[in-house]
Amino acid sequence: MEEANPELEAFRRKWREEVSAKVQDPSKPTGPYKEPRRPRLTTQTSARRSSKTSEEHDQVESPTFSGLDAPRTFDGEAGESSKSASNEPQSALEHYEKAVERENQGSLGDSLNLYRKAFRMDHRVDQKYKNKHFPPSSFVPKPTNPNPSNASVTVPSTAHHSLDGPPQSLKELIASFSGLTIESAPPAVEGTPTLPCPLAELPDELAIHIFKEVAIRDVGSFVRLAQVCKRIAYLVLTEEQIWKRICVGSEVGFGVMHYSWQREVLGGPLQEDHILDPGDSEDEEAPMPLSKEAITDVLLPAYSSSWQQMFRFRPRIRFNGCYISTVNYIRPGQGTISHVTWHNPVHIVTYYRYLRFFRDGTVISLLTTEEPADVVHHLTKELQDTHRGGGSAYLPSIVMQNALRGRWRLSTVADNPDADLKDAEGILFVETEGVNQKYTYRMKLSLGSSGKGARNNKLVWQGFWSYNLLTDDTGEFTLRNDKAFFFSRVKSYGSGA
Repeated sequence: MEEANPELEAFRRKWREEVSAKVQDPSKPTGPYKEPRRPRLTTQTSARRSSKTSEEHDQVESPTFSGLDAPRTFDGEAGESSKSASNEPQSALEHYEKAVERENQGSLGDSLNLYRKAFRMDHRVDQKYKNKHFPPSSFVPKPTNPNPSNASVTVPSTAHHSLDGPPQSLKELIASFSGLTIESAPPAVEGTPTLPCPLAELPDELAIHIFKEVAIRDVGSFVRLAQVCKRIAYLVLTEEQIWKRICVGSEVGFGVMHYSWQREVLGGPLQEDHILDPGDSEDEEAPMPLSKEAITDVLLPAYSSSWQQMFRFRPRIRFNGCYISTVNYIRPGQGTISHVTWHNPVHIVTYYRYLRFFRDGTVISLLTTEEPADVVHHLTKELQDTHRGGGSAYLPSIVMQNALRGRWRLSTVADNPDADLKDAEGILFVETEGVNQKYTYRMKLSLGSSGKGARNNKLVWQGFWSYNLLTDDTGEFTLRNDKAFFFSRVKSYGSGA
């Protein structure tokens, strides 16, 4: 064996002495060499070095890892264990929150286990999580900035208040348009001359006559004229002679409303021996003390003496569409012997009721499972007559073979003698033929409104009866699943109110 190098042996001996002295008294520096930096939590390194290169690198700091396999001191282990114990979820809500966090990180397996633990501890933990992190108050829109000038609240500023005082009401705002004129459209290119506006040159009398003709054909188009300019908006909203013509007219107004039966159930001329409504008195067809025009004039003060308010709020039937009732309910099913399941099957039943009213006092009633897009365009008297008796079974309008003929009228004081003239209105009576010739059906519905701006677009059930012509018996249908009717405009019916 080759003799060792004496210089190397001397170096090793001196290094061992320094290490031994440091172990005995770590605070006392020894020798000219710098004390090696003490590594933090590190992976285990080899204590022995077999070469000079390894010995030279002993003074270099080892890489640090935060893995679970890194050695820890006793104090560190106690701190880590207490920290992890404090981070462990305790309540059901904490388990649920931890599950949501794991799910967002992509750890679906861990989140599923945490979800299960949370629901075992509290079956309503999801509702508690929603109330904590998503309270109803968080969905309330925040008010706009009350201090638009961003000035100090203590400093008075005119930017905090309108220069014109409090905001104007709608009536005052419309009145401020009275002195304006109809302006022509601005030029398409800046600097070019403005195009002439013939409507601006017309006197108000001729403009009002034109607007009246528009209103008679389509009230919706007449109202949309208010979007053109402020002057036209003033005429549309304040010109009472136009609204009076709409109210008393027989196109869409109350001149075409019927407060007594005008037709037989099957659509023929009214006969004296008509069928009485269940609960109606024998003198129902007695002459009304006032005509429709007289009743309209008497009711005008009840609507602030405004023909526009009367047309909007007084109960009336619409003819440019149909009323649709969508019914959905769940019916339990019956399981089969060959299929073993945890739960019994259920059936979701959906069907529709349709009512289309006509100006002559007749109505079409239809009960079907077909959706509105496949039905509303076929609700006509012509197609109803075509499919009566089951003919033309291959036409797209075959759904009309189940349509029923009927008649309609609105309520009056005679139906409710204890109410005044205004409150007595608002009830709709509908009589239709039955499934066979010995039955007739009678519906009682109240007119209502749904939505902020729409009026008279809803029919709410009050009762539904069947009348046996042979036995003179009346039976009432239950309305457990039936829903209200909502008006839907159909363009193919033509323009109207």
